[in-house]
Amino acid sequence: MKMAYATELVGTYFLVLTVGLTSLAQSPLAPLAIGCSLMIMVYMGGHVSGAHYNPAVTLAVWMRGKLDAADVAPYWIAQLIGAVLAALTVLYLTGKTFAPAPGTDVTLGRALAVETIFTFALALVVLNSATARQTEKNSFYGLAIGFTIVVAAFAGGGISGGAFNPAVGIGPILIDGFASHGTFANLWLYIVGPLVGGALAALFFRAQNPEPEPGVAIPSAPPGEERVQPGDYTAPRP
Repeated sequence: MKMAYATELVGTYFLVLTVGLTSLAQSPLAPLAIGCSLMIMVYMGGHVSGAHYNPAVTLAVWMRGKLDAADVAPYWIAQLIGAVLAALTVLYLTGKTFAPAPGTDVTLGRALAVETIFTFALALVVLNSATARQTEKNSFYGLAIGFTIVVAAFAGGGISGGAFNPAVGIGPILIDGFASHGTFANLWLYIVGPLVGGALAALFFRAQNPEPEPGVAIPSAPPGEERVQPGDYTAPRP
């Protein structure tokens, strides 16, 4: 296994573990703990795997052109394994399962909209803070990404259940379904909404940050000094 895949598994594990333990504790500061967990895991693994920990972010980064197509499925598998292991750990530690679910009297359409909108925001922040040429080698990307989740969880968690990440939906729902006879009815919501949000973020990022084709001289080059966009440019990973 590539170390990048192992890093995705570990980072997703700690993210989902935090989600489960804080949600079962019913802590009013759960969104802050979850956002901080994501932030520290981003700093832990950003230089190794890109620290996606989210299949929707992986989709966005691939559409952005900063991840090989061959790595998409392994990233997703590692993230899902991490989420399942975290849900099993929560079950072992607490004797209980957990699973995201829309709020009381919230329609599926509204929950889907919240999952899509805030995953769009998360993926767009990842792309702009960690893959844009203008933000190369910055030190704030983890903070920006983590606090996007804090905002999303506080603002939209009560409506949609606050996954914003297919792994956070799939892993806990599977364990809740098989171990506690929970429902699988909401599973699609946490797959479709985040993936659509991630894809839309990649498209919007491209509109925000048009780039010259590799090998094409950048127009702003001084007279007599041709600047060529490197074909192997690699942006810092989130």
